Amino acid sequence: MQMFDSPSDKSAPDGAALRGTNQSGMRDYNERLVLSLVRQYGALAKSDIARMTGLSAQTTSVIMRALEQDGLLQRGEPVRGRIGQPSVPMSLNEDGAFFLGLKIGRRSADLVLVDFMGTVRATHRRVYRYPTPGAVVAFVAEALPGLTKALSHDQRARISGMGVAMPFQLWNWVQALGAPQSEMDAWRERDIQAELAAICGVPVFVQNDATSACGAELVFGTGERPKDFLYFYFGTFIGGGLVLNGQLFLGRTGNAAGVGPIPVPGPDGHIRRLFDSASLSVLAQMMEAAGQSSDHIWERPDRWQVSENILTAWIAMAAEGLASAILSASALLELEAVLIDGWFPASVRSDLTRRTGEALRRMDLSGILPPQVREGTVGAQARSLGAAAIPLSQRYLIDQNAATRAI
Repeated sequence: MQMFDSPSDKSAPDGAALRGTNQSGMRDYNERLVLSLVRQYGALAKSDIARMTGLSAQTTSVIMRALEQDGLLQRGEPVRGRIGQPSVPMSLNEDGAFFLGLKIGRRSADLVLVDFMGTVRATHRRVYRYPTPGAVVAFVAEALPGLTKALSHDQRARISGMGVAMPFQLWNWVQALGAPQSEMDAWRERDIQAELAAICGVPVFVQNDATSACGAELVFGTGERPKDFLYFYFGTFIGGGLVLNGQLFLGRTGNAAGVGPIPVPGPDGHIRRLFDSASLSVLAQMMEAAGQSSDHIWERPDRWQVSENILTAWIAMAAEGLASAILSASALLELEAVLIDGWFPASVRSDLTRRTGEALRRMDLSGILPPQVREGTVGAQARSLGAAAIPLSQRYLIDQNAATRAI
């Protein structure tokens, strides 16, 4: 999504060319530019859009009239009291478009229906011991009718695509998941993207799950969005995303900022990978070792029942690992901020963020300007919301790094 410094910025977005696409229904660049600005700043009048983009008043009027006729923008109450005609603010129409988001996790799958404003209209969830393509496809086929039943015929016709957020190369996680190699090898052979497109009847886009969560922060996040930030998402394992100059950076294979393998010191001083210190699977192992069931932590992120001593020890270990990873990243990139989110209660996110900032400040920061360590704003559903944000960005927003693959 193209970012601007302030609503008074009169310059059009600069330059890197967008990747071409043959997808039918792709909005004109200027139309997507207008939709991006209205999404970022809220209701805007035609004069605001013309000033911010450098487009002529006539061109702006034509674009906004077309978007209103298509049901993507809606008129607000006229603002009077100024010289000349009253200005009419235009805002996004929440029923203008709908998107499906599928999160395929290592322990669960979530399917959501999201409207044009990013509000979740319906959601279905399936918990499993490990993911298989057959089980995921069957889940979508079973859940989809119920997910869309509350929509009218016109609203169902406005479902613009499905995004899929999933870990890449699931067959390499057999040992960690305790899954049979033969069943996980099915991910090599099945074209789940094509199978889902056949079920849903809309374009399907696939992206790394943690990258998608970072994308949700860009599109649906609240508050100030830093231009350059590293994003951590806690799931079964920890994953990450990277935003540079307001754009989601995917990398050559779509797996950029895969932070899990970053080497960090462990509690014993020996070097280990970040996901061996900072992942929900580590917390689950600590709980099981203490005789506590961890099954419930995968079901509801807001209803954890973890003994205080175990949770405190896990947060301390995770924070130290995160701080080391942030220090390494800051040595290579001038990061404005680091955002932390995940599948856990808001209180845990707050405590973990605070402890990570404290751990970072205790380190030797000579020659490094440390980034702000902040909480993410989307929450536990960031991966599924990020999945839904992929077709939204691809079709309606200015985003040169939208999705890596499309049908």
